[in-house]
Amino acid sequence: MKKRGERPIESLLFFSAFLALIILSLIFLFLVSEALPIFWLISPLDFLLGREWMPASFTEPSYGILPLILGTFLVVVTAIVIAVPIGIACAIYLSEVADNRLKELLKPLLEILAGIPSVVYGFIALVFLSGIVHTIFNTTYRLNALNGGLILALMIMPTIITISEDAINSVPREFKEASLAMGATRWETIRIITLPAAKSGITVGVMLGLGRAVGETMAVMMATGNSPLVTFDIFRSIQTMTATIAIEMGEVVFGSPHYHALFAVGLILFLITFAINLIADVAISRLGVRRR
Repeated sequence: MKKRGERPIESLLFFSAFLALIILSLIFLFLVSEALPIFWLISPLDFLLGREWMPASFTEPSYGILPLILGTFLVVVTAIVIAVPIGIACAIYLSEVADNRLKELLKPLLEILAGIPSVVYGFIALVFLSGIVHTIFNTTYRLNALNGGLILALMIMPTIITISEDAINSVPREFKEASLAMGATRWETIRIITLPAAKSGITVGVMLGLGRAVGETMAVMMATGNSPLVTFDIFRSIQTMTATIAIEMGEVVFGSPHYHALFAVGLILFLITFAINLIADVAISRLGVRRR
């Protein structure tokens, strides 16, 4: 009787997973079909490694997305470098150090931070954070990659903290008690026992934060200055791939090379996100095998 009752649920779950796969495949095929015409005008290698993005030029349009890739890379790496250590430290504090009263206060605050619209974060970066960064670092450009990375770090931290805390809390209590019983200190137990046991869950949190950072649009569009430059300087204005699509798609001529170039940018962004998820799955599976 139990198996009979589970069959409809199993069928529903299978149908949901199959439907999600079909929708994902259709999105990919749509992006490919709309992006292909641009590669009749420019080779994929020139499109990826071109140093100029000037698709609206009337004389000689340029469709090189290297500035956009580097801009996305600068903002995302800056956000991850800031958010990961702070997020994991906060998760350790909430799960291992803070008392119940403090947890009850901080957890709703984290949920509020996660629910704030990205345009609000972008407004904060545009009006307040840019001035702070400019004053501290004496930057030439008020809107720059560091400004975008800082606000993006603030946006992805709740995700990293919440998932990492759940992973740390899921570590069996017996592991910690055995470590303490053998003479290890509280911090040695956290470092040697708790964190290695929770590393797969922490990795999930980091990769989800990374995925959101790569796909974020509005906040980075408002915070980075939107200058498609080939640079590794976090104090200069840059433009990300997502911001390029958001800024230019509304004014582009339907069916033009510029139109198809933007779909090609979306296709590259789709492949990057897919690669991040694939790497995360491989890393999590290997960490899980090692843990067992």
